[in-house]
Amino acid sequence: MPDAPRLGGKLRAMRRREGFTQTELAQRLGVSPSYLNLIEHDKRPLTAQLLIRLSETFHLDLKHFSSDADARVAADLLEVFGDPLFEPHDLQAAEVRELAGSSLALARAVVALYGAYRRAREAADTLTSRLSQDGPSAIDSRLPTEEVADLIQRNMNFFPELEDGAAEIWRETSLNATNLYDDLVLYLERAHRVRVQVERAAAMGGALRRYDPERKILALSEVLRRGSRNFQLAFQVGLLTQGPAIDKYARDPLLTSGESRALARVALANYFAAAVLMPYEPFVESARLERYDLELLGHRFRASFEQVAHRLTTLRRPGAEGVPFHMVRIDIAGNISKHFSASGLRFARFSGACPRWNVFTAFLTPGMLRTQLSQMPDGTTYFWLARTVRKEGGGYHAPRTVHALALGCEVAHAKKLVYADGVDLSSREAVVPVGLTCRLCERIDCEQRAFPPLQHPLKVNENVRGVSFYAPVPER
Repeated sequence: MPDAPRLGGKLRAMRRREGFTQTELAQRLGVSPSYLNLIEHDKRPLTAQLLIRLSETFHLDLKHFSSDADARVAADLLEVFGDPLFEPHDLQAAEVRELAGSSLALARAVVALYGAYRRAREAADTLTSRLSQDGPSAIDSRLPTEEVADLIQRNMNFFPELEDGAAEIWRETSLNATNLYDDLVLYLERAHRVRVQVERAAAMGGALRRYDPERKILALSEVLRRGSRNFQLAFQVGLLTQGPAIDKYARDPLLTSGESRALARVALANYFAAAVLMPYEPFVESARLERYDLELLGHRFRASFEQVAHRLTTLRRPGAEGVPFHMVRIDIAGNISKHFSASGLRFARFSGACPRWNVFTAFLTPGMLRTQLSQMPDGTTYFWLARTVRKEGGGYHAPRTVHALALGCEVAHAKKLVYADGVDLSSREAVVPVGLTCRLCERIDCEQRAFPPLQHPLKVNENVRGVSFYAPVPER
C-alpha cells in the first residue's frame, strides 16, 4: 500500500510564507494551536474540511495539496540524488522524500538546479567536441521538450477548453465521420477562406503539411494517408479557431522560452486535432464497449495506432474518465521521445529507463503486440501492451522511422482491456520485476543492471562473479 500523503510540512511552509503564527492560523481554522502543531508534524491528518478552510484563507487551488504532484517531485528528487556526484554524502531515500514533503518549492528548485547543471555539463562536452572539430559554435542548452512534457503532465493531459472547441466544430459544421476529409476541407474554405490542395512529395520539399497564411493555402503531401490528412486538416482548424485556449496554456510560467511556447502550441493543436478525429463522448463510449481494442478503435475513427494510444491518455473528464493509462514512446537507441502518466508510474527525468520494460523488447517482434505484467519495487503491479509503430514516409529512398510505443495501467484496471484476456492477472510467476532506473532500483539481483543502486555502495570482489557486475554475492 502506498504511504498516506504527508501534508504537514507543506502546511507549515505555507503558514510561514504567509507570515502567520501557529496560534493565528489555528484561530482561523477553528482548531487549537496544539492540534495544528500535530498536523504540521504529520501526527494528525489534514482533513477535507480543514483543506477547504485553508483554500478560503489563502485563496488556494486545492491542487496545491495534490499528493500526485508531491510523488512526482519526490521521484525527480530521488533521481537527482541518485547521481554518483552525491555518493560521498550518504543520503537516504527517506531523507529525500522528507525534503519533498516538507517543502515542495525547495524540492522543485533543487530539481531545476540539477537540470541546469546537467544541461551545462552536456553543453560543455558538446562544445569541447565541436571546438576540436569545427571551431566555436553556439550551444543552446534549453530543453523545450521537457518543459512541454511538464505542462502536459501537470494538466493530466486534459485540456477542457480544447475538448469544448472540438465539440463546437462538430455542432457548427455537422461533420460526418464517414466523410470527415471533405467536410473539413469545405469548412476551411467557407469559414476561413483556406484552400486545401494535395501536392506531390517532391514539391513539398520534405514537408507533410505546409500552410501559407498570406495566400491562405494549406498544402498536404501525397504520402499522407486519409486518416493522417484528416489529422492535419484538424490541426490547421485548431490553429485558426482555438487561439485563446492555446494562448492561455502557452503563457504558462512553466514555459520559459519562445521555443517552449512554440512547441506547446503545436502540442495543443495536436491535442485539438485528436479531439476532432476522436470526439470525447463517442470515443470513450467506443473504448469501453470494445474494451480498449486500439486496432479496432483505429479503424472506427480512421486514426493510427499511436494516435489512438495518445487519445486514450486524454480521457480524464471528471465523471467520464477512461482507464488511467501511462504511455511512453522510444526509439531504437532507447531515447524516450514522449511520455505521460495518469497511472502513477514515474518516468526518469535525467536518465534512461528499466530495460525490462516490454517497450524495449517490442523491437524484437516488429508490428506484433506484446503484453507484460510488471511489478515495481514498491509492490505496484502494472499491465503493459507494447508495439512498434512506423512513421509514414515517401518513396523507395525515404528513410523508415520506427519507434516502440507502450501503453499501461495498474493491474486493477487490466480486466477492462481486451489484451488481458487469457492472462492470469493474479499469477506471481508471470510478473516481471522491474524498476524505474538502475540507480533508483533496489533489485540488486537483476542481471540487466547497468549501474550500482543508490541504496548500496559498489563493492568489487575480483574473485567472485554475481549475476551482474553490480550485484553483490554473499560471502561464504
